[in-house]
Amino acid sequence: MNKLESKTLSVTEAIQSRRTIFNFKLEKPARDKIEEILAFGIWAPNHRLTEPWRFTIIGEETKLILAERYREIQIEKVVAHADEQQQKNVGQKGYKKFMSKPVIVAVSYVKSGNNFEQREDYAATCCAIQNIQLAAWNHGIGMQWSTGPITREAETYTL
Repeated sequence: MNKLESKTLSVTEAIQSRRTIFNFKLEKPARDKIEEILAFGIWAPNHRLTEPWRFTIIGEETKLILAERYREIQIEKVVAHADEQQQKNVGQKGYKKFMSKPVIVAVSYVKSGNNFEQREDYAATCCAIQNIQLAAWNHGIGMQWSTGPITREAETYTL
């Protein structure tokens, strides 16, 4: 999350002006501010009121583990055509990129046994993320929504 100039926006202003942030300040928003922003996610539409979303604020120890795995993933992408030094550089760049996020929130959802409901719950969770992004933007905090390879690894979910 990136601290931007805080101002009150109309819904349409927030939708039109919100952008994905890639360069973050190291300053972390206060925990209560993060929780306040995440609470806007629960206002997302969800069929049958399943409220399938889960928001997990990643702690520093887990962030370090994930950053190391992200380094490995970046190296795996280039290992076939890069020498050892290039691999090291790519890995270090990936590690720094991951660690540059002052706060990481993992968003997941509880899967139901029914394919149709799973699709609905996934869509509802995406709506929750958009609510969170708009609320954060209104508070002068930028975000990046990512679904990179690390989000599809079973080990990520055991942390």
